[in-house]
Amino acid sequence: QVQLVESGGGLVQVGGSLRLSCTASGIIFYMYTMAWYCQAPGKGRELVATITNGGTTNYGDSVKGRFTVSRDNAKKMVYLQMNSLKAEDTAVYYCNVRTGTREYWGQGTAVTVSS
Repeated sequence: QVQLVESGGGLVQVGGSLRLSCTASGIIFYMYTMAWYCQAPGKGRELVATITNGGTTNYGDSVKGRFTVSRDNAKKMVYLQMNSLKAEDTAVYYCNVRTGTREYWGQGTAVTVSS
């Protein structure tokens, strides 16, 4: 059974930083690209960042230069370091993995950026 569990969300001021973590179980973690998505209030879910099994990263335009995705295959964890946070980064952040034809999501962790 695949499980993704996010943590690290919270309340932070504009300009601050947070580090989100996602722990995976039930998959051969090192084989798969991992992704972070976010969903702001009243909006659809959008891609924040991806990291391939080889460590190649990709970012959404709104977070480039501010967020960094990384992974630890030994710990089966993926991280999202968020710096220079803006009010518009307020959202629930989700960890995601696609294994063949199936897709899995965590329960999400809420990030609120206050001005």
